[in-house]
Amino acid sequence: MLSFLTVWLLFGALALGPPAFIFLYMKHKSTASWPTKVDNSYKPKVSLIIPTYNEEAIIGYKLENSSKLTYPKNLIEIVIVDSNSTDNTVKIIKDFSEKQEKLNTKLVEESERKGKSHALNNALSNCNGEIIIISDADCFWPENILEKSMPYLADPSVGAIGGPKILFNSKQTWITRMEEAYLHSANYVRLGESKAGSTLILEGGFIAFKKEALEKFDPYMTGSDDCGTIVSIIEKKYRVMLVKEAKFYSSFPTTFRGKINIKLRRINQLLRVFSKYTDLLFSGKVKSTKSTIVPNALLYLVSPIAFILFSIFTVFLVLSYPFLLILSLLLFLPKVRFYVYQIVENNILLFVSLFAVLFGQKFSVWTQPEDRVWLTREYLASYNLI
Repeated sequence: MLSFLTVWLLFGALALGPPAFIFLYMKHKSTASWPTKVDNSYKPKVSLIIPTYNEEAIIGYKLENSSKLTYPKNLIEIVIVDSNSTDNTVKIIKDFSEKQEKLNTKLVEESERKGKSHALNNALSNCNGEIIIISDADCFWPENILEKSMPYLADPSVGAIGGPKILFNSKQTWITRMEEAYLHSANYVRLGESKAGSTLILEGGFIAFKKEALEKFDPYMTGSDDCGTIVSIIEKKYRVMLVKEAKFYSSFPTTFRGKINIKLRRINQLLRVFSKYTDLLFSGKVKSTKSTIVPNALLYLVSPIAFILFSIFTVFLVLSYPFLLILSLLLFLPKVRFYVYQIVENNILLFVSLFAVLFGQKFSVWTQPEDRVWLTREYLASYNLI
């Protein structure tokens, strides 16, 4: 019995230890001062890349939102790359460009859809800015985001920055409330990682790269263009940071199916990215970021397997000692149930995705999210985004 409990505790430590350690340690680090130079006078020329595919419902709003930026207009160019849309996306872009003559916009049209990384690299060859920023069509920025974020790129050691995602519909359903709680915790972690060395994950709604650090958007592992490219930035010894001031707005699916589709795709990509980080760590190519790579590698590559084994041992333990069922009643407490569900769901998705990666399965084909219904003119105007 003692050996059974020992193995159970070991799997429990491997399953629950890394996420607990990462959160507590990085939350502590997030309160530290920035170890890099922040220069509020730094105003580089920026190129904003917006990739599109059948975005007629929202691309007009996205361009209008971009036109509201208070950053000097002579320092902004907007490069829209369209991957052979079959709707009115291109027409809307052209109509907008004709009406906004003072805004420097370019349209790159692809004759074939070959994926986001391919589209971003096509756009990159048409960019003249010192800073290359990517943003998805369904993500919207406060008008002063560039003034607040660009100063963090003044430091020569910083190669890329990103911002935290804020959900429009965070209170709508239990699914969006759970996602908001996850983002709240994740932002603490990413901020702490940024101050400890470099964060390894950024959201596609706002990522700004120094052009000198960016050779191309990395197509390795289809669909991981944002985090996959960050691997190469860190490999070149640049820091990558989450900047609180660079927040952007987006929405999230309200159904379980919509959530799982997004999560599986994202986790599948991240597992491939962290396998690459692990290779770089063992080969000695990254040293300054090992304090963030090692815990995350455990979280994404070890914890899900340990969690499944821990769960199996837990079931046998409860069946063997029925009085432990009384403790299970704690799961009916709202807060306990909320966090237990988060842990179980995340680990199951990680476990499924881990095996999918091992067997070459990818969940990287983008489909239009179901939450676009939220993005109406009235709703965006209420946030002063258009």
